[in-house]
Amino acid sequence: MTREGSLTLDRGLAVLQAVADADGSATISELATAIGSSRAAVYRLLVPLAERGLVWREGSRVRLGSGVLRLAGQMLPQLRAVARPVLHDLAESVGATAHLSVVEGEHVHVVAVAEPSWTTFHVAYRVGSRHPAARGAVGKALAQRPRGRGWAAVSGDPQRGTFSVAATVRSIPGVRAVLGVVSLTALDNATVGSQLVEAATTLADALRT
Repeated sequence: MTREGSLTLDRGLAVLQAVADADGSATISELATAIGSSRAAVYRLLVPLAERGLVWREGSRVRLGSGVLRLAGQMLPQLRAVARPVLHDLAESVGATAHLSVVEGEHVHVVAVAEPSWTTFHVAYRVGSRHPAARGAVGKALAQRPRGRGWAAVSGDPQRGTFSVAATVRSIPGVRAVLGVVSLTALDNATVGSQLVEAATTLADALRT
């Protein structure tokens, strides 16, 4: 690959990352600002991404396309494998069931779970469970601004009698993922939230290596 081709690829990936980091969608102007380029350059970079289904344009707004979902589907086995030790450490440390969920349309889908080994009672959370993406600690974490504290906590939602804390896993292009813990007893939200943010960073770093 020529140097020019390498730079074009890098800028195209930067656009894709900027779309993934946006809250649902981004305008051409926002993408140009995000990658430090002109609107005309962004339009050119979007063409091959759209042809491969990685982005979808609706007027001046750009969203991730279905091609990203296909890539994400291929990534799930790797994501589960990398997440297992992170979830195990969380479950043992917090004494609550830890889970990794990914967004699929309007729902979140639990893809990996770890239960604590030393508790008398804990929540049983099945891989494959789904609930609306706007519900629970997961939904609140997803709704936060990128520069927010990174974690959210709720009680009794989506299941009565439970306490949950969740944190978004950032910097995984094309995948919106959340780490969370759910307990039958109240948690120290600030402490657990900090642990989740750290674990989410560890998971994202592991996926990049």
